[in-house]
This record gives sequence, structure tokens and C-alpha cells, in this order.
Amino acid sequence: MKPNSGTLVINIMNGGKAEAYEGVYQCTARNERGAAISNNIVIRPSRSPLWTKEKLEPNQVREGDSLVLHCRPPVGLPPPIIFWMDNAFQRLPQSERVSQGLNGDLYFSNVQPEDTREDYICYARFNHTQTIQQKQPISVKVFSMDSLNDTIAANLSDTDIYGAKPVTERPPILLTPTGTTSNKVELRGNVLLLECIAAGLPTPVIRWIKEGGELPANRTFFENFKKTLKIIDVSEADSGNYKCIARNILGSTHHVISVTVKAAPYWITAPRNLVLSPGEDGSLICRANGNPKPSISWLSNGVPIAIAPEDPSRKVDGDTIIFSAVQERSSAVYQCNASNEYGYLLANAFVNVLAEPPRILTPANKLYQVILDSPALIDCAYFGSPKPEIEWFKGVKGSILRGNEYVFHDNGTLEIPVAQKDSSGTYTCVARNELGKIQNEVQLEVKDPTLIIKQPEYKVIQRYGHVSFECIIKHDSTLIPTVIWLKDNDELPDDERFLVGKDNLTIMNVTDKDDGTYTCIVNTTLDSVSASAVLTVVARPNPPFDLELTGQLERSIELSWIPGDENNSPITSFVIEYEDGLHEPGVWHYQTEVPGSQTTVQLKLSPYVNYSFRVIAVNEIGRSQPSEPSEQYLTKSANPDENPSNVQGIGSEPDNLVITWESLKGFQSNGPGLQYKVSWRQKDVDDEWTSVVVANVSKYIVSGTPTFVPYEIKVQALNDLGYAPEPSEVIGHSGEDLPMVAPGNVQVHVINSTLAKVHWDPVPLKSVRGHLQGYKVYYWKVQSLSRRSKRHIEKKILTFRGNKTFGMLPGLEPYSSYKLNVRVVNGKGEGPASPDKVFKTPEGVPSSPSFLKITNPTLDSLTLEWGSPTHPNGILISYILKFQPINNTHELGPLVEIRIPANESSLILKNLNYSTRYKFYFNAQTSVGSGSQITEEAVTIMDEAMASRQVDIATQGWFIGLMCAVALLILILLIVCFIRRNKGGKYPVKEKEDAHADPEIQPMKEDDGTFGEYSDAEDHKPLKKGSRTPSDRTVKKEDSDDSLVDYGEGVNGQFNEDGSFIGQYSGKKEKEPAEGNESSEAPSPVNAMNSFV
Repeated sequence: MKPNSGTLVINIMNGGKAEAYEGVYQCTARNERGAAISNNIVIRPSRSPLWTKEKLEPNQVREGDSLVLHCRPPVGLPPPIIFWMDNAFQRLPQSERVSQGLNGDLYFSNVQPEDTREDYICYARFNHTQTIQQKQPISVKVFSMDSLNDTIAANLSDTDIYGAKPVTERPPILLTPTGTTSNKVELRGNVLLLECIAAGLPTPVIRWIKEGGELPANRTFFENFKKTLKIIDVSEADSGNYKCIARNILGSTHHVISVTVKAAPYWITAPRNLVLSPGEDGSLICRANGNPKPSISWLSNGVPIAIAPEDPSRKVDGDTIIFSAVQERSSAVYQCNASNEYGYLLANAFVNVLAEPPRILTPANKLYQVILDSPALIDCAYFGSPKPEIEWFKGVKGSILRGNEYVFHDNGTLEIPVAQKDSSGTYTCVARNELGKIQNEVQLEVKDPTLIIKQPEYKVIQRYGHVSFECIIKHDSTLIPTVIWLKDNDELPDDERFLVGKDNLTIMNVTDKDDGTYTCIVNTTLDSVSASAVLTVVARPNPPFDLELTGQLERSIELSWIPGDENNSPITSFVIEYEDGLHEPGVWHYQTEVPGSQTTVQLKLSPYVNYSFRVIAVNEIGRSQPSEPSEQYLTKSANPDENPSNVQGIGSEPDNLVITWESLKGFQSNGPGLQYKVSWRQKDVDDEWTSVVVANVSKYIVSGTPTFVPYEIKVQALNDLGYAPEPSEVIGHSGEDLPMVAPGNVQVHVINSTLAKVHWDPVPLKSVRGHLQGYKVYYWKVQSLSRRSKRHIEKKILTFRGNKTFGMLPGLEPYSSYKLNVRVVNGKGEGPASPDKVFKTPEGVPSSPSFLKITNPTLDSLTLEWGSPTHPNGILISYILKFQPINNTHELGPLVEIRIPANESSLILKNLNYSTRYKFYFNAQTSVGSGSQITEEAVTIMDEAMASRQVDIATQGWFIGLMCAVALLILILLIVCFIRRNKGGKYPVKEKEDAHADPEIQPMKEDDGTFGEYSDAEDHKPLKKGSRTPSDRTVKKEDSDDSLVDYGEGVNGQFNEDGSFIGQYSGKKEKEPAEGNESSEAPSPVNAMNSFV
């Protein structure tokens, strides 16, 4: 035996015979608690004996008879494998006629002449000894009927009657098994083999049935040309009668095999180990079945229980041993033996009586991690005798866990079916029995589940495009996910076109093989989620192929084809094109289009065309490449079916007629020798048709025609086979000439100062000498009646289409003298002009004065100068001046109006208020009415004494001291802010300055002594009766309306030493405001300055 092992080694390599160790062996394992025994182990040496020598007579058999060649191999251990071969070690062919039986014999259902040979050799192969034994060769000679008759005739006299019977067909008979019935016994679980081999001519066919039932499905197989029925893993249900039927054309025979399935013992309940504590009860159960029913016997520690030491706690009751109030001395190993005539079963089971305090086998502080809403299984593996009771607690001072939210397993495991976040924490397992108590703490952490918050979506992409699948996940921050992409549940191809990013998979230059299902799998140590999407790669269809022309007729043919691959986008239509190899080789024309479900089409043909066809498949992606061209088909010639289209007759000169048409295309000629018959005659004149036949051209010129005369025209096609159908007639005209007569009775009606209406009589159509296209009116301004000065004459032209006899002349200038004439127009050009017609426009309202300038401001007066209107549009009769004061709140005072003679160009306004802003409105007037106005604003200067007092304040010592103190405080504040800013901080003052900076307040300029712009709290209040705009048009929308720069030409307006303001006054044009009754004082510029300081 091997040391520290129960293995027994028998080695005969160094001598000794295997027969010396033949026998039955059994192993016994023993300790102080008892003894266990093994099954019996039988050792037998293998044997491969030789065939006994025997004298084999040649087998002489008549053709058609049956034959059995017996093998009868020597009995070996294990049994040999039998096969038949010839002297060349080639297996003999087997068939339904010749086959090997289960016993090794070779059966011939009927012999044939080709079966004659002298080397039928049976071989027996003993696999265990790796040897092959050979039987002596067997000779077989088959006599045919013809040779047998010749032999008999040679041995008999002429007077004898001889002759063997010819080969006759025979009904089947069974070679094995013999008789009509037989019996077969097989053990449960083994393979059942049933055999029937029949003789007969023709060779019989074997069929198997089970009487009163069906052959078991999935376990039934036929071998050896259906001569052997094989049923695997048989059971008692397979018992019954099996019938084999042999049949040929002459009849049938059968054999019934009664099969009985017996069974060696098999377990129903094998005894199980029993661990008891002192004083407990228990039992060992040993139940087995078999056929016949096995007997049960018990052993204790390998000794039959009947002679084993007595144990008062033990009682044997057939297949059960009952234990009551066991003690430690009751420990033993019991063996159960179940046996019948076909075998036995042996099982060991120990009874171990222990007294052990509880032990917990689960490691302390073990960490369990689960996913939210999934089951949590917390182990508490324990051992003890008596069996400990298990209790679970949560937390350090938690109460015992009970209720439906927990499941307590017998092995101590605590199950939380649906773990929640509050399930996390410390769990304590307590195991106790009457010998002691022990506890163990474990930790449970509940993690957030891994989710795919944006799953990949189904994509349809064109071939060679780019596609991207997104897989954006959300996971517990303590778990590290790994993302794996699969294609069709397999790894991604090893291809650099597949780019796996953090949250996506991108496939570049997609090809057809990229079609499939792409799956994003996200794994953590606790869970796994996945999402899939299908990628469909689409492309233009492959071109159709195998074009075939059938049903050829003179004017039609049938074309069929086989569609190419649609590349995942259904074919919607097929386009059929044709080539005319006779007239336009290499040029393909559209023929027709059919639905994508159609693969044949009937095509209409034209005569005298050498057709080839091709087909193009169309889907949503685009058109396929054209198919290969079909075979050519030349149609017969015929007269033309149609005449030229778009026939026209238009003269290019006054004495000709140019006839044009669109020539027929090559395939429209229907035959060789295409020409055209051109015919014409003057309309409404009883003339005969003049005709000429021309070659294949598209124009013919008829000379010597009258000017602009209608002609009837027709063009007919013809070829070598004849004419086309009679063409339809069209009307044309010979060439045009310039009109001969000017329109008469031209009249002008002036509607207003800018619009006039002109009338004329139409020109007789005969004098137009062409197609009347309309009339042109030429008109021009001669002079302005108000200035009496001529200028460069610029003529204007208005065209009136058709046979119109009047028109409107817009855009005229008021109070002006105009001339016009009218001319008729045809396709050749313009006719002579009518006599010039003179008309005058009445006066209109003037334009605004060219300028308004306000100068020489004093305490109570202003001087106004202006220029006359650029366009007086009549005789000026006066100027209208309106003005009104503006107070500090931008309200307008009462409006004053003054009428000034038209010959004046200046005016001095007196008795005005000092230091007051005024707004002026100025326009010119004719007898028709007032023109548009121009507006300006100006300010009278302040009183000199007041100005000197205002300036004296700034020279007082207390005022200077106050200003110095304010400047010092500002300097200190700036230093503090600068220090804080250098430290990286922000100060509230700066923030407020930034947030509330006043764009109106600008510092004083030290270089020229001027003040910046000033804005008071009322800057953005609108004027009630007008608005003001600075004259230089440069102040932005948000700038102060009350800025000092508004009153001068620029930002450099200055004060004199006496406080008066120097500058020019100007303004923009505004609508005249409504008159008001309010009166207020205008703000003083000096007051504004002092308020700022």
C-alpha cells in the first residue's frame, strides 16, 4: 500500500504472474469512531487464446442459395472484436445481402457467382492484450446453373434425361434467430441489441415493430442494414414482444423476441451521515429497488449487525435503523447492502455522537456588497452539537431581526430579498446551544445600480459613411465599471476602423460586413448591464444582370432581368435605357421606368433602330451602375410615323420667308434616306401649293415675297420607303419693315403738378408693316417756369405694349414746361415720331429753405439768416417763421408765428428773454401751400452782472479751501483703493462706480479750459411739444439733451470772460409742433456750470 493512502498497488512488471493475484478485494478504513468498507473489487487477468486447429472443407454452393460462414472465435477476457478480411487485409464488403451477425458469423442471404473466393478470413482482436488472432481461410465456390448443366451432360448418356433447375426466386426464411419465437433478458440501463438475418431471393428487407406499443423515440437506432435493432438505456418499460419481419416479392416471415428487462439494485434513498448530540434521536434509511426486488442487510463497522456489539439505543427495522437517546459510545460506521442475482449496492454512513459548543466559520468583519433592489445573502456558516440556534441582529444594539422582509436559511444565511440603502450597516450573527454561545459581525454595503442612461440606437448608414453608437452610463462612485463592446455576441473585429471611446463606439468607413447587432456591456464587481442596437448598412443596389430579350416583334419586345443585391434598401424602381447602334452608337436614352417588384417589361420599338437595352436599379440611396447591355435587336424599316415639330415661318428680311422646323431624330426616321417636303402658299389668295424636297436639314428660305404677308406652311417627312402622314398646316409671315406712319391726334391732359395723361390715335395696321408690339412715348423737360433757365435736355421713354392708345406720365416736376412725341413699334423697329406736343405743369409746394442760420445772440435778440428753397416749384409768396421758448423741464412755451416777405433773406428778432432757449420752425410758401420746414434752436445770452457774481464765488477763499479739502479726501481714498487692489481685493466704492457710472459726466480738460458735458436728473424726459438735436449730429442717444456742446459747432464751445457763450446755432428739420400755452424760463448755462462744480 502507498504510505498515507489506502491505495493498493500490484506490480507484476518485475516478475510474477497475473494469475497469482486473481480474486476479490475489499478495502476497510478504520479509526476509533468506526470502520468503513469498500465495494468488492474483482481482479482477473486478460486472456487472448488461439483458435483451435480444425480442418475446413471448401464450401460449394449453388447460385441463389443462402450460406453461413462460422467464425467461432476463442473465448477471451474481455470478449474479442470480430471482423472479416481477405489475404490483402482489406475488409470484405457488406450489404443487405452479405452481413456479419452479432456472433461474428458471416451471413449470405443468397450467394452470387462473384462471391467465389478462397480467402474469407475471420479475425478476432483482443484490445486489452493488443493482439489479433486469425482463423484459417475459408473457401467458397458458387456454381452457376449453366456450368452445372454442362457438367451433368458430360456424365450422362444421350438417352438419359438431365438438366438442373434454373435459379429460382425463393420467399424469405430466417437464418437467425431460428424458430418463430425467442427470449431475451437485458439489464436496466444497458444497450438492448436484437438481430434478425433472413435468406431469400430477392434479398429480403427487414422491418421491426413492438407489439402493443411504439419503439422508444430518441433511443432507437437501426444498424447492419436494419438487421439489428438497438435501444439504448433500456428500462423496465422497454419490456415486451419485438417482432422482426423479413419480406420480399414472394412473401414474408417473422420472428417474435420476448424481451424482459431485469435490474441490478439501484438506490431510492441511500443512507446519509448522521451527526447527533447525546440524548438525541435519529435514523438511517436504506431503500433500493431492482428486478427482482433486492434484499437489504446491515453491517456495523464492517461486521454483520446480527453479530456486532449490542447498542441499546439502536433498533433495526428492515431498511431502517432507529436510534433513541444516543450516547457518545453509539458512534459507528454502518454499511447498507442491497443485493439481488444481478448485483449489489454498498453504502457507508457514519453516526457521529458529538457534544460541541458552537463555532462560526464565517470570517469576522467580512464585507458583503450588493446592488440596490437586489437580494443580499449574508453568510453565517456554523458548527456545533447539538445544532446551534442562529439569530441575527443589525447594529451594535439592534433588536433581533424578524418579519417578512428577511429570510432565514437553515445553513445560517440571512437573506434580504430586496436590499435598500438603509439595509447597509453591521449585522451580528449569534449561534448558541446548551454548551455555549458565539457571535460574529459582518458588514453590508448597498451600492447604486449601474445604469445605461443613454443606450445605443438603431442606425441606418450608407456604405463608407461614419457611424457612432453612444453608451452613457451612471454607476456607483465606489465601483469601477468596465465597458465592453460586442458585435453579434462576439468580440469586435481587430480593425483600426473601430474606435472605442469612453462613452461611444465609432466605426469609420462602414462596409457591408459591419452589418449586425452591437452590444454595450458594462461590468462592475457587483452587477452587469447591457444594451444593444442594430446597424444596417445600406448602399445603392448592385446592377441587374442576365438580361434576356424574348417575344421579338416588329414594334415590341419583352425584356427580362435578374435584380442585383438591394444592399438593405429595397429597390423602388428599374430604369430601362436603350442605345441606337445604327444612328447614335454610344449614346443611351431613357426608355421607361417600372416598379421595383417587376423584372419583365414589354417595350415599344421604332422601325429601323438597332436596339441594345440596359437596366438600372433605383433605391432610396441612389441608382445602381447600369447592367451589361443586352443583345442587339434590329427592327425593320418603315415609312416615317411622324412629321417634324415646331414648324415656323418668320421672315428675316422684308422680301423673304424663313421656314424652320425641328428635325426628326435618327430613330424617328424609320428608314434610310430621310428628307423633308416643304410646302407653302399665300394665305387668303387662291394660289397653288409650292413644294420643294430638301435633304435632312431644318431650314428653308423662300425669297421674293411681299412684305409681311401671311403664308400657310407645312413640312412632311419622307424616306426611301415613302411619306409620313399628311402634316398639319401652320401660319407664318414674310419679313417685316419699319412702320410708315406716326400716331396722330396726340393730346395731353395734366392731372396735377407731377402727373399727366397722354392720348393718341392708333396707326392703321397696314402701315405697321409687321407685328404691332406697342407705342413709345418720348418726353423731356424744356425749362422750369420759376427760374426761366434752360438746362441739358434728358429724354425719358415710356413703352406701352399692344394696341394701347393712352398712358400716364409720372414723376413730372411742378411748374415746368415739357415736350413729348409718340412712335409706333413693330418687330423691325420704331416708326416716325408724331409732332412734338408741349404741355406745362402747375405750381406745387416748395422744398424746405436751403439753410437757416442764427447769429449775433444778445440779451434780448437773435439774428436769423436763410437761403431760398432749392426747388421753389412755383412763385414764392412768403416765408413762415414760428418759434417758442423751452424751459428747464424741456416743456415748450407759447408758439409765435411771423410771416416774412419772399424777397427777404434775414431777420432780427427782438424783445426776447435773456438766457432763454428758443426753438424755431421755418418754411417757404407758394400759392399752392407751405413746403416742408427746417428747425433750429438758439439761446439768448445772460445778464453780465449775474455772470460776474457767479464767477466771483469761485474766487472766494472759503470756496478754494473747501475744494482743496475735497481734493485731499479724494486723494486719500484713491491711495487706499490702490493698496487694496494690489492685495487682490475689491472695494465697494469701485463696484458702485462701475455699476452706476454716469456716461454724461466727463472731467474738465486742463489744456483748453473747457467743461465736459453735463446731465441733470431730467436728462431723459421727452419734450412735450418738440425735440432737440445737436447741430453737429454727433451726440449719441444716451448723451445729455442739455449738454453745452449742443449750442455750438463742436465740443470746443467756450465762455468769454464775462460769461457769455460764443458759438453758431444750427439744427435739424422737424415737424411743426402744436401750439401750447405754457411759458417757462430756459436754464442758464452758467447755472448749469455752477451746479456741476
